[in-house]
Amino acid sequence: MRLIIFKQPIISIIAVLAVVSVYVVYSYLTTKVTLPVYNPSDFNPELVDKSLQSINKNHTVADFRLINQNGKLITQEDYLDKIYVTDFFFTRCPSICPIMTDNLIKIQEEFFDNDDIMLLSLSVTPIMDSVPVLREYADKKGVIDSKWNITTGDKKHIYELARKSYFAVVEEGDGGLQDFIHTPNFILVDKKKQIRGIYDGTDDDEILRLISDIRILLD
Repeated sequence: MRLIIFKQPIISIIAVLAVVSVYVVYSYLTTKVTLPVYNPSDFNPELVDKSLQSINKNHTVADFRLINQNGKLITQEDYLDKIYVTDFFFTRCPSICPIMTDNLIKIQEEFFDNDDIMLLSLSVTPIMDSVPVLREYADKKGVIDSKWNITTGDKKHIYELARKSYFAVVEEGDGGLQDFIHTPNFILVDKKKQIRGIYDGTDDDEILRLISDIRILLD
């Protein structure tokens, strides 16, 4: 009788531990990985316009009006309900831009069959990067028009987007004639126009991380 009484608590403990173990394993397998939502206060203050540095919620990318490689007006409506990657470049760049463009080609190929994924490149030398220049650049690089808009437009507008929406550059400026930005950053934007990741567009490991993060958003 004593032996039976002694075993009963042990059996109960083992049963409880088994249930807990199953729950832990189930939770691990079913818990989805999520990405942070970035607001101005989450960035290095040097990247954020002083008027926005204290904002810690509800940041979304501002609406834009740009012209793509086909001379078509591109607005936020063209990216409605899309996950997209943004970068800032210029066609005559001899250093980081060719590497960045080649890496965006990898993203284009990786998500070729997924209409939810798009790319958006903004020229930081919009006067020199006219529509014919962009068209030639797009053809040379293998850009697919339906997935990737390479754009020009008003310089002040583009630079304000870089500094106040995408937080892609450190340097302050007014978007004037002497203003110039040059950044390796890729910015990941979700379907709600929220920033979900920042990546070095020249780093292979960062490109792999970006691809992984896009898949997380798709889930």
